[in-house]
Amino acid sequence: MNNEKPIIVGLDIGTTKIAVIAGRKNEFGKLEILGFGKASSSGVKHGQVLNIDETIKAVRTALDNCFASNPNLDIKEVYVGVAGHHIKSLQTRGDIVRQDTDGEITQKEIDQLVADQYKTYIPAGDQIIDVIPQEFTVDNFQNIPNPIGYGGVKVGANFHIITGDKNAIKNINRSVGKAGLQTKDLVLQPLASSAAVMGQEDLEAGVAIVDIGGGTTDLAVFYEGILKHTAVIPFAGENITNDIKTGLGVLKTQAEQMKVQFGSALANEAKSNAFITIPGLRGMPAKEISVKNLANIIQARISEIMDFVTYHLKQVGLDNRMLNGGIILTGGGSQLKHLIQLTEYATGLPARIGYPNEHLAAGHIDELAKPTYSTCIGLILKGYDDYEHDRKQFEMDFKNVEVPELLKNKDEEVTEVKPEETVSEKEMVRRKNLTGFWGKFKDRIIDLFKEEEDKTL
Repeated sequence: MNNEKPIIVGLDIGTTKIAVIAGRKNEFGKLEILGFGKASSSGVKHGQVLNIDETIKAVRTALDNCFASNPNLDIKEVYVGVAGHHIKSLQTRGDIVRQDTDGEITQKEIDQLVADQYKTYIPAGDQIIDVIPQEFTVDNFQNIPNPIGYGGVKVGANFHIITGDKNAIKNINRSVGKAGLQTKDLVLQPLASSAAVMGQEDLEAGVAIVDIGGGTTDLAVFYEGILKHTAVIPFAGENITNDIKTGLGVLKTQAEQMKVQFGSALANEAKSNAFITIPGLRGMPAKEISVKNLANIIQARISEIMDFVTYHLKQVGLDNRMLNGGIILTGGGSQLKHLIQLTEYATGLPARIGYPNEHLAAGHIDELAKPTYSTCIGLILKGYDDYEHDRKQFEMDFKNVEVPELLKNKDEEVTEVKPEETVSEKEMVRRKNLTGFWGKFKDRIIDLFKEEEDKTL
């Protein structure tokens, strides 16, 4: 049986670019990039698909470029990032009373607890994208990170529920489907970016991930090892470019080029005697643009974005003293000069740039280690989380199935009972109905072969 890990593909449908990255984890748990393609995006505004035809074309172009980088790839399913100002989040609480109170809490019970939260009331026109458990409780024990293995009567948890507009989600799925792909799962972009740039120590220290993309700035706040808050701020790199275009009277392409090449997030750091020469249009004289004026425009918009970040941190009660890990800046917009200094000044928190390279295996394309691709790399990592969760669940169920005494071959060596099992538990398992056993056994084997077949397709 082929035990090789599957190839997982992330598709980042952004406002300025669409990226497709295919990767597989090696034996050291690092991502080997097997294919990469990108294309300019013109059908997406502020993270939402508005022109489906344009988006389909861009997805296909990115996909073709990915196949060009590795013709042996066979891509059918993708993990897709979702953002946009239609994204909302809410907190809920859920509990279940256990039927087998003598046994240990299992993953199946936790999955049931999570599944129940999908019945939460949300406004008409919205749908639940993700349900993320926060701290668990077992009877009177509070703040349990993982209750599996505990014993108790009642298990519960606080949940962070992420919702989005049904039509906006439909447009994403339609664009992906018409490009010849299937959406394996939708992942909130700030969570994907967080997976790519955040380490275990960041999670424990408490951090805010600020992903400044083209159309939106995505925020994810982690504290005491759990996700506390998510938000999508509807201002980002494209707004800065438009501000430059309007403020300095230049073309959008010129504004983008100036921002990347000469832009600074701090006007005080820009030279007051430096000028950029822009060629005139259709015989018009050339324009002289002050670098200081350019920095003033950029600083105004970045300060506004950071005001939103500070507002959201205060909303969840995480002020300056709480987040020891500070702010991790990522996304294409994080490459602006002096952004770290402005962020620290505006929020009062230490800041650094987050790169996805710690998850990448050696020998990757240098371009992919840029913050621009944090979301796409994170989508692959989130896909691996799902795969590993399903695999663990199957292994647990498979190990728990014990062959009844009647069906054991007496000439063969009898499998030893695990030391932690008591005699009474053993007897209970042996008394199980044989038909029920074979039904469950057959279903598991079929599922296993289906899973392995899917991977080889």
